Amino acid sequence: MADLTFFKKPQPLTLKQIAERAECTLAQGTNPDQVVEDVAGLAEATAKDISWIFVPAMRDALSQTKAGAVITSEKFLSYVPQGVGVLLSEDPHRSYGLAAQMFYPREIEPFISDKAVIDPTATVGQGCRIEAGAVIGANAVIGDACWIQPNAVIGQGVKMGKACTIGPNASVTHCIMGDDVYIYAGARIGQDGFGFAMSMKGPAKVPQLGRVVIGSHVEIGANTTVDRGAMGDTVIGDGTWIDNLVQIAHNVKLGRCCIIVSQVGIAGSCTLGDFVVCGGQVGIAGHLNIGSGAKIAAQSGVMRDVPPQATLIGSPAQPQMDFMRQTVLIQKFAKEFSQGNKNGPKA
Repeated sequence: MADLTFFKKPQPLTLKQIAERAECTLAQGTNPDQVVEDVAGLAEATAKDISWIFVPAMRDALSQTKAGAVITSEKFLSYVPQGVGVLLSEDPHRSYGLAAQMFYPREIEPFISDKAVIDPTATVGQGCRIEAGAVIGANAVIGDACWIQPNAVIGQGVKMGKACTIGPNASVTHCIMGDDVYIYAGARIGQDGFGFAMSMKGPAKVPQLGRVVIGSHVEIGANTTVDRGAMGDTVIGDGTWIDNLVQIAHNVKLGRCCIIVSQVGIAGSCTLGDFVVCGGQVGIAGHLNIGSGAKIAAQSGVMRDVPPQATLIGSPAQPQMDFMRQTVLIQKFAKEFSQGNKNGPKA
């Protein structure tokens, strides 16, 4: 459960209210008018809380929980203690997230600090909160209900939709973004791409004349960098979530609902389709096309185009089954070599 030092105490909700919002149905015998006051883990929950289970490892904790209600699927129903309300979901993890949003919604109190610096030509929408030290440049447009946190910098001409949040010490320049975008602390959006022409005379700077275009419902993690395009735009599609410490180079185009985990580096002019997943520390060489639905395992190095729905692993990255076969063969060779058969494994 949340520490109320840092979070506002949530309002009680009925199980019917939660089920309607969290994509659940009430199990037979569950009282729709039962009230719960918070979310909590199975082991910590009390009769005033609602909890959840979505993996088999949580079954023992479920069977012993003191929660007032749980979000679960049919396959765990037999482990629910008697008297505990049940909200059934096809995706309990997602349903828990939706329920938790109900208890802890995004709420900001409108306020503009007299220690913020806002250019007189900038437009700030209704219901915004602009914290001390924030800087908003000339002709910037800030949509309604946005939250610009301390020491954030919004460059000239930036356009932001509604309900966006720019975290402390983040900077956004040369950017147009949609609604409900969250840029976390220290992120750098829209700075120069790493563009230069190399010769024996030394590198010559190539001006970066493009923008960053961010869709709606996007999150960009702390200390992540998204370079603006060299000529044309760097694009982050609707619903894409980018973790902390990620590098997105100039003219990269990410499709809808991509998941980019921490320490990924994507070189310039790559195009990723919709629903692409990149595990931690993946590296993608420049000018590649990654098909929709592709999954790239952590620490993989991608050096060629990837077809849609492929699952790749290793460096250089290759299809998962090929990688597994090679790993087994190498282990077999090493074992036989250590036992004196230096000709390698038998066919």
